[in-house]
Amino acid sequence: MSPLANHSFAKMNGIGNEIVVLDLRGSAAGISPDEARAIAAPDAVPYDQLMVLQAPRLSGTSAFIRIYNNDGSEAGACGNGMRCVARQVFAQTGERAATFETRAGLLNCWQGPTPETFTVDMGPPKFGWRDIPLSEEFRDTRYIELQVGPIDAPVLHSPSVVSMGNPHAIFWVDDIHAYDLERFGPLLENHPVFPERANITLAQIVDREHIAMRTWERGAGLTRACGSAACATAVAAARLKRTGRVVHMTLPGGELTIEWRESDDHVLMTGPAVLEFEGRFDPAVFANIA
Repeated sequence: MSPLANHSFAKMNGIGNEIVVLDLRGSAAGISPDEARAIAAPDAVPYDQLMVLQAPRLSGTSAFIRIYNNDGSEAGACGNGMRCVARQVFAQTGERAATFETRAGLLNCWQGPTPETFTVDMGPPKFGWRDIPLSEEFRDTRYIELQVGPIDAPVLHSPSVVSMGNPHAIFWVDDIHAYDLERFGPLLENHPVFPERANITLAQIVDREHIAMRTWERGAGLTRACGSAACATAVAAARLKRTGRVVHMTLPGGELTIEWRESDDHVLMTGPAVLEFEGRFDPAVFANIA
């Protein structure tokens, strides 16, 4: 039987991004991709991302965080999930700030301007084609040559590409609801130009301080919110001089504020984190796992 049977968890969401937080810091248990997929099953605890807290590896950090998509693959970053983690840890400790280690590096989190909001320092964006990564060289990643549809009349084309700990492609459109993202998302996520797959976003500039967006999330599918995509989109818009460095983002699940801080190049994301319920995993969830 899996050591996760009967283990406690928290079901949360960050503006509609469905998150499960699993705290294994006091346990010898680990988690496998098969277990991550089993938890995401419709009759278990469906999620977009699973945030697994493990014992800290570095002095001064509260935990090492492993992040799983619902297909069992690992992600380097999840901004909405990190706000959920921060909420849970702050509730346990009474602290208002903490540092966590992830595959994408160290992330600092702190209490936001209201009790229900939290800020995550997502670190600096990366623009080099090898860093994103892309499978071929593009010297200017503000736009790359990629399109969907006929050469002379593409449906989508010329995305901006950015890494926020995971790869993002942002297509600029006049109406984010005018495209079948559920159809195009899987094709673009798995395009050969993205050797590690990519998160695919449709972005609409409302004005210089406001962007509307929708995202097909790598390994998770169509999502109501993707925090790292919001960060990537805000940064890409500022690089193109289409917005300033502080932007209000509207996602299907809610609102975020993104600041690309000029002093140190770091991207700050502020938004809510909601606890839906707490529970324990039914042992039956893991019955078919060897």
